[in-house]
Amino acid sequence: MTNLTRISMKTLGLALVAGCLAVSAMADDDGVLLNSKVIGSNPLQSIGGVPSGGAAWVVSKGRANLNGDGSLNLRVEALLLQSTGTTGPVTEVSASLVCGGSGGTVMATTAGVPLTPAGNAHIHEKITLPASCIGPVILVRVAAANGTPVAQGPFIAATGFTNAAPAKEPDDAQ
Repeated sequence: MTNLTRISMKTLGLALVAGCLAVSAMADDDGVLLNSKVIGSNPLQSIGGVPSGGAAWVVSKGRANLNGDGSLNLRVEALLLQSTGTTGPVTEVSASLVCGGSGGTVMATTAGVPLTPAGNAHIHEKITLPASCIGPVILVRVAAANGTPVAQGPFIAATGFTNAAPAKEPDDAQ
């Protein structure tokens, strides 16, 4: 191989590596910023100045994803009042992005979407993101009760985790 061919091959290799890094960096800009489980709220909590509902809520299954382009995808299944196993008067929910954790500020809120009687809802909306967000939390908020819109409703679920042990199945308890 001639020196010119070796130099060309090295240059091509470096260009490919640089190109891959640039594409990777651009993908991070629109990549996932937040991917979290959604859990039910308890009374007397406050996140970003938003109080929780007056009763405990549970979520059978829930997930929130926020991408760098502002696409928010939140899905909950069986978001129900712990005491009754129903959605009570809640007929719509919305989602709010809070930056700054429990003492933070609400930065954006989606429009309301229906909460089915089984407690299922899906929010897929683009929100405007701030330049930076420390301690991001997504709140699931009451948007309507008995079909009537609720302005700045309380939250009934939020991104987070619980380390409670799952209930044992009857066959496992021995």
